[in-house]
Amino acid sequence: MKKTDFGNLKSVRAGVLDVGYYDIGPADGRAVVLLHGFPYDVQSYIEVGPSLAKQGYRVLIPYLRGHGATSFVDASTPRSGEQAALGKDLIDFLDALGIKKAIFAGYDWGGRAGCVAAALWPERCSGLVSVNGYLIQDIANADKPAPARVERGFWYQFYFQTDRGRAGLRANRSDIAKIMWRENSPTWKFDDDTFERSAKSFENPDYVDVVIHSYRHRLGGAPGYREYEALQSRLASQPIITVPTVTLDGDADGVVLATDGKAQASRFSAKRVHHVIAGAGHNLPQEAPSAFVDAIEEVAAMT
Repeated sequence: MKKTDFGNLKSVRAGVLDVGYYDIGPADGRAVVLLHGFPYDVQSYIEVGPSLAKQGYRVLIPYLRGHGATSFVDASTPRSGEQAALGKDLIDFLDALGIKKAIFAGYDWGGRAGCVAAALWPERCSGLVSVNGYLIQDIANADKPAPARVERGFWYQFYFQTDRGRAGLRANRSDIAKIMWRENSPTWKFDDDTFERSAKSFENPDYVDVVIHSYRHRLGGAPGYREYEALQSRLASQPIITVPTVTLDGDADGVVLATDGKAQASRFSAKRVHHVIAGAGHNLPQEAPSAFVDAIEEVAAMT
């Protein structure tokens, strides 16, 4: 996998976090925020980011809470991983940088952050690119099983409900991540150097607490935190996303089965286009960077 330098790492106080991020491309370019998933990091955009910057976009690539160079300002702040926290982090990040509006683009946790922020703060989102479509969790119905083939891919979510799973993640975070990379993207032939560049981000001291809370909360195994109650209440209604959107599926995704996108059509009220990307797995921007760049250009042209 090609290695590209993002330049100097920056940091900004944004809400409850000190966010570590990269800022590449012209300062007056159209803003795009690229949001990574779990268990991945900013390296997912190692080719996408520079490509967009060369086309004149201002590209912002933050580490999500619990990952890499991002840390909590106050030791007493709950290490929440709930979806409302991820969406609010994105808006706080824009506020801290004085950015009124941006394209949100992501997958997995990052796609969820983008969907949440686009749904609750549409005035801040000029367009959305989301891998696997509408990612706002329907926590009230989290006890309803998915097809067995899909449930099998969620093994880590069930493992993390247990004390053994927490201890396992703390002791074996890198090994767990590598297994997930292989199973999530069975056709992606990443090398050890590619994995190790991202694995450094899992050494963040808040990683285990944030990850465990995220998966316990979404499956009803842990309560949310008071700070996010109002936002979670709004998300419980499964709000419609009202901004122009491009959704993507990889046809080799080992977690979420690729679809024609029609079942989610009612979740989007503005123009929305769906593409299935041949040969791509769950970490789509790193596996198929050209397709991800094309999706951002497509949604940019809609506004």
